[in-house]
Amino acid sequence: MAEEEGGQPFQFTPEGGKPGNSSRDYTGRGLAQYPNNDQYDGYYADGVRNGKGKYAYANEDKYDGEFRNNRKHGIGRLTYKDKGEYYGQWENGLKHGEGTYTYANKDTYSGWWQFGKKHGKGNYTYSDTGMRLIGEWKENKIVQGRWIFPNGTYFEGDFENNKPTKNGTWHFKDGNHLDGVYQQTIIPNEDPVQFRCNAGRQKTQHQVGMEQS
Repeated sequence: MAEEEGGQPFQFTPEGGKPGNSSRDYTGRGLAQYPNNDQYDGYYADGVRNGKGKYAYANEDKYDGEFRNNRKHGIGRLTYKDKGEYYGQWENGLKHGEGTYTYANKDTYSGWWQFGKKHGKGNYTYSDTGMRLIGEWKENKIVQGRWIFPNGTYFEGDFENNKPTKNGTWHFKDGNHLDGVYQQTIIPNEDPVQFRCNAGRQKTQHQVGMEQS
């Protein structure tokens, strides 16, 4: 995002006024057109972006929401040209707080973010299979919770790299369950990840992955 304090010349037009090359000390609505072809149309306070506004990036990404001190801050929607859309809370230019990210493949993550990453309680839904990951997230990955299948079967326990690991329980739709300590095993020339419990009984194999925001 272009920043006025960067020192590069840009065109600024205050609402009802004449074009110039600075927003210094201006309060009100204005239009800024930057050398990199970014554009901002919205409110200023003392020369910086503050309040509601729309920011159009040269790469065709678009943000519509609140600003504070030139950065996305508050509630806003960022629509990415090829990567989907985020709507929710922002802090100091980063996703922070509660929000929903809808990916280009229609997968969705709805939950909490911390400084741009999934962190806290959240729900990731795969659009093509209907599977869900619900639980506690840290640094963009689920670490504890449930992996739920459309047929009612689900795993509840610990995760590593978005896959079941260590302690956990498989719950089946017929009411049965299997407790165990699960280990991820890489098997050459087969499915990339296989899960086995410490009793040696294979319960499931599936690769879990998600596009990072």
